[in-house]
Amino acid sequence: MKLKKLGTSDVMVTPIAFGAWAIGGWMWGGAEVRDALAAIRASYNAGISTIDTAPVYGFGRSEELVSRAMEGVSRDKYQILTKYGLNWKTQEGQFYFDTVNNDGKPTKVYKYSARKAVLTECEDSLRRLKTDYIDLLQIHWPDATTPISETMEAVATLIEQGKVRAAGVCNYSAEQVDEALKTIRLVSNQVPYSLIHRGIEKDVVPQALNKGMSIVPYSPLQRGLLTGKIKPGHQFNEGDTRQGHRYYQPENVRRVNEMLDRIKIIAAKYNASLAQLIVNWTTRQPAMDCVLVGARDEAQVLDNVKSLSFTLTDDEVKQIRREAESLVLAD
Repeated sequence: MKLKKLGTSDVMVTPIAFGAWAIGGWMWGGAEVRDALAAIRASYNAGISTIDTAPVYGFGRSEELVSRAMEGVSRDKYQILTKYGLNWKTQEGQFYFDTVNNDGKPTKVYKYSARKAVLTECEDSLRRLKTDYIDLLQIHWPDATTPISETMEAVATLIEQGKVRAAGVCNYSAEQVDEALKTIRLVSNQVPYSLIHRGIEKDVVPQALNKGMSIVPYSPLQRGLLTGKIKPGHQFNEGDTRQGHRYYQPENVRRVNEMLDRIKIIAAKYNASLAQLIVNWTTRQPAMDCVLVGARDEAQVLDNVKSLSFTLTDDEVKQIRREAESLVLAD
């Protein structure tokens, strides 16, 4: 699989990456360890060598599963993208949300990226991942309690120490990226983006193009909605945070499915599923150098890989966008 450069760094990544949120088993209604390990291995064997994870995914479980799955594989053959900045161990930082941990105990999560926390989190991730360096280290969410300069200075220290190859951010606005760039060279911004959720095209994408940064889009399938498999009345598993979200209200699910019906003919031309069509379309958008696609098992991985088995024409790329732009969602 042809690799792409991440921003201006020397980190080379695959056009799609294995998104390891779901395998952590947190916020998705559970995940089987055996299936998770098989999914990561199948992804690598199919040519997807880039893995995106985070400490908070399963409170360390996702990173540990990544290390178990990649045991025996030469470290320079795959790329680890992980994060820092969500704290569940203390009450330091900006309160984010309440949840339950792996033991079912109530847990508070805080956005916290003070220097000491960044350095400690990196060491914890290195231990769980069983590696001596991280290819891309990203702040998970902005932390209003810590100056951006302090956070980025800590990451710069980790780069100088050889523990991190490149710095990125997640969920940063264009203004926050500009502030961070005063302290460190950023190579990427990981933000939500999908065919029906394109707000970053107004400022974040143009900024990335101007600064030589990559966009690492997550939720390209709008957490399953754009697969066409979620219909009005869909029942989510207990603990699944999609329940109650605007996008998954019955009326909006109906409208999205009508839009998907109009582009099915393009998918059929390539003998592709709607999910494969949408992922392929996403890889064709400006600055989208590494699209995150999650999978819980081997079958889902193999479906994801097929997203790169065909090439949409420029007219088809534009047609898909026109159909999405005609979609109006209910409030």
